[in-house]
Amino acid sequence: MQRKPGSNKGHRGANAPSQRQLRAGELVRRALSDVVTRGTIRDPELAERSFSITEVRMSPDLRHATCFVAPLGHGDAVALAAALTRVRAWLRGQLSKEVTFKFMPDLTFEPDTSFDNAEAIDRLLHKPEVARDLSKPGEED
Repeated sequence: MQRKPGSNKGHRGANAPSQRQLRAGELVRRALSDVVTRGTIRDPELAERSFSITEVRMSPDLRHATCFVAPLGHGDAVALAAALTRVRAWLRGQLSKEVTFKFMPDLTFEPDTSFDNAEAIDRLLHKPEVARDLSKPGEED
C-alpha cells in the first residue's frame, strides 16, 4: 500500500508530539526541577526566586528542548526566562548529570502564559453579563 505524499504517519495530527517526545520532555522537566530545587544556581536574580518549570517540549530529534517557566506568586515571567537563558549552559551541564541521552538537548526558556490566559478566561466567565447568558432560562441568582 502506498501513502499519499505529505500524509502523516499514524493518527496523530501534524504538530502532535510523539510518545517519545512526551516522555523525554517530562524526564527533562523533572530533572531541571530537581536541579532548581537544590538551590545551587549562583545567578543573583535566580537565587532567591521561586518558579516552576511547567512544561518541556522536545523537538522530534530530541536535540532541542523548549522549557516553559512561570514565577510562583507574582513576578515577571519574561525576566525569569531571560535569567534562565543566561545560565542555560550551566543548567545543561547539570542536566547531563541527571539524565542520559545520546545528545544533551539545547535548552531554550519561554515564559508560560497559560496561567494568565486561564485567569483572564475565569474573569471573563464571572462577569455579570456572561453569567446571565450562561445561566439556564428561568434560573435566577
